[in-house]
Amino acid sequence: MFTENPFSGLADIASPALMQGFVLLMIAFVLGGTLYDLWHKGSWSYFFANRLAVRKHRTRQVSAGEAMAIAARTAGEALVSGEFCSLRRRLAHLLGMYGFLIYVITTLILVFGYPTPDSEAPAAVTMLWHIGALLICIGGYWFWFFVRVDVVAEGHSPFRVMRADLFILSLLANATLALIWSGLQSVESAWSKVFLGLYLLSALVLFGSVPWSKFSHMFFKPAAAFQKHVEEADGSRASLPAPADKPAILGHARKRASNY
Repeated sequence: MFTENPFSGLADIASPALMQGFVLLMIAFVLGGTLYDLWHKGSWSYFFANRLAVRKHRTRQVSAGEAMAIAARTAGEALVSGEFCSLRRRLAHLLGMYGFLIYVITTLILVFGYPTPDSEAPAAVTMLWHIGALLICIGGYWFWFFVRVDVVAEGHSPFRVMRADLFILSLLANATLALIWSGLQSVESAWSKVFLGLYLLSALVLFGSVPWSKFSHMFFKPAAAFQKHVEEADGSRASLPAPADKPAILGHARKRASNY
């Protein structure tokens, strides 16, 4: 199972061009959905309006070299999920993030490079595709049942679902169905076509729901973090008024949540 390319078996029911067209459609969904999300929620306009508002408070000019160093620092923080204080939350996020990257990259390699049984894919690539899906499942299910603050700290049911959960749930469904479909296909089960349909449906939900899920946050958050570091470097953030005091109970709740 782990060394077999599940996409090459689709050549009997779908042409390589159709498979590749479906993947390109998912990419178009992500790009279009992200742009729509930034426009619809006003994130794009807020980002630049906020930058213009704080620029007048800066005390120094950030050089191009310093900006590049800040960009590298921001990328390094993103690679290790440095924004999370909780170790468990960080590990769950890292497992899901790197699993997703491996899963997406190897999917592109298998679909575009080895779409037929005649073009045998390297065993390392197919194994990485399965490992990527497994990492998503490990990190995602760990986060969903044991790390979420509203479950651990607030006592809500792990089966309580909100619209904000659309991304993680659709991603988990897609990775889980991918593994089941691959396993059924390796044993030539008649159920493989059923789970193929469910797998493709979950991909449509995952990538087609970008405007309503948190998918686009993976693009906006690094940009916001970079902007924050630039503002700290040029003095504009330090010149802003301090935030108003919060009630003691709110501070206690945040301290409690940070422990998870």
